[in-house]
Order: sequence, then structure tokens, then C-alpha cells
Amino acid sequence: MISYLQGAILGLLQGIAEPFPISSLGHGVILPRVAGWDIHQNDKFFLSFLVATHLATALVLLGFFWNDWKRIVGGILRSLKQREIRADDPDAQLGWRLVVGTIPVGIIGLLAEKPLRHVFASAPSAAAFLFLNGVMLFAAERLRRRAADARALAAMEATADADARLSKLTWRQSAAIGTAQAIGLIPGFSRSGATMSAGLVAGLDNEDAARFSFLLATPIIGAAALLKIPDLLGPDGDGVRGPALLGAVCAAVTTFFAVKFLLRFFETNRLTPFAYYCMAAGAALTVAFAAGA
Repeated sequence: MISYLQGAILGLLQGIAEPFPISSLGHGVILPRVAGWDIHQNDKFFLSFLVATHLATALVLLGFFWNDWKRIVGGILRSLKQREIRADDPDAQLGWRLVVGTIPVGIIGLLAEKPLRHVFASAPSAAAFLFLNGVMLFAAERLRRRAADARALAAMEATADADARLSKLTWRQSAAIGTAQAIGLIPGFSRSGATMSAGLVAGLDNEDAARFSFLLATPIIGAAALLKIPDLLGPDGDGVRGPALLGAVCAAVTTFFAVKFLLRFFETNRLTPFAYYCMAAGAALTVAFAAGA
């Protein structure tokens, strides 16, 4: 079904492409077609394999931001005990904004994931959407420069602590950024790219938009993987658990280094390089698939 070599390559790719705004799902659909592997997105064994790599990604994100999550969860519990979200408690403010950002995409994912997978499961469609993902990233950077709430952005940037800046997002902005993740259900569109783009439009800088995206990703990816663990442990996982374990280890390693790199990269850089990559790769692959059809 999936060889150990294929599992390792797919795991390495998942760990890089999930945090990078270039669509891990899209690359996971395109790579088997380009490499000539008999693996398709809707194969039950492949979906079981993805459970392991996504769970590994979520665990690494949780570990990477462990101290942050301890403060955030503590803030949420504190607000429940006090029965209010205090304005002088940035951990509680940020925690509830993450909750607000998680609920919409969770509902959309439960209702629309399978239909979207079946409709857009082909490599040519993933290539076309990868191109559009690049357009989205490029447009977000342009819109950020023209953001109407530039004064709000300046006020956020004047705050020293990153989480304090994120806690100043409005509830509507938090919900909008979280909902944007849903576009990542379509192969070719990036979940992290969508949340970072929405964050830029909301007035965040690239560094804070990336941080908020990674914090949002942890419960979403983790919950989705945990819900499907029975698939990996059940009959659909027969024959793929070994490669899935290897893929998970590879995904964990590349996720750690990808997140570490991106947090530093976005201190001074923008989404534009990823936009150019997605547009170039998406256009080239679309032409190649059309010529080979």
C-alpha cells in the first residue's frame, strides 16, 4: 500500500508543508501523481496514514508552545472561575479568542470535509488551487499595506508582548481568522496560509499572524487526528501502521524545524516568497497535467 520510503517522504513533506503556507494536503495529493505512486487521496489506507502524520504535527506544535498553552489554559480556567474575561488578563483574552476562532472551522470540517475531499481529490485540481493559494497570499500582503485600521495595527505593535497584541483582536476578527482555516479543507489551499492571510487583513504583522496561526492549528489538527485514530487502529490501518509510524516521526522532525524557522523568518519577512512559489508551482503543474492528460 505505502512503502516505508514513501511513508518517510510523505511524512517529511507533511511536516514542512503544514506550517509553511503552501498546503500540505495539496502536496500530498500532487506528489503521488508526479512520482507515479499508486496512492490516491481518498484511499482508506492513505487517510489512515495521514492520521499519524497529522497527530505528530499537532503534538510537536503543542510541545513547541507548551509554556504558552499552560498560560492560555490557565487564563481560560481563571476566567471561568471568576465568571468574567478581565481586560487586564491577556492570557484569558487570548484563550477565548482561540476558542472563538476554533469553533467555526470545527463545525465546517465535520460537515464538509468528506464532500470536499471527494470533489477535489485530483492532482490537477490541487495544482490549480495551489496557484490560487499563491494569489491569496500575495493579495493578503497587498491588502495589509492598505489596511483601513492601520492605527489599530500601530497600537498593537506598540505592545511589547506578542500574546498581549493578539489578545487585542476583536471577537469578530478572531472568528474570521479561525473560519479562514476551512479553505484548507480543499487540497491546494493552505490552512496556515489562509489564517496568516486573514491575520494580515485584520491588522496583525507577519510574525503575530504566524503565531496566531500555529496556536489555532494545534487544537484543530490534534482533534481531527484523534477523532480518526480508530481508523488507523482498525482494519483500514492494516498494512500501513509501520510506514505511518515512520512517517509520523519524520513529520515531527520537520514540523519542529519548520515552525522554528518560520517564527524567525516572519520577524523580518513576508508571505510573498511563498506566494511566488505557489503560483509558479501551481501554474507549471497545471500545464504539465493538462499536457499529459
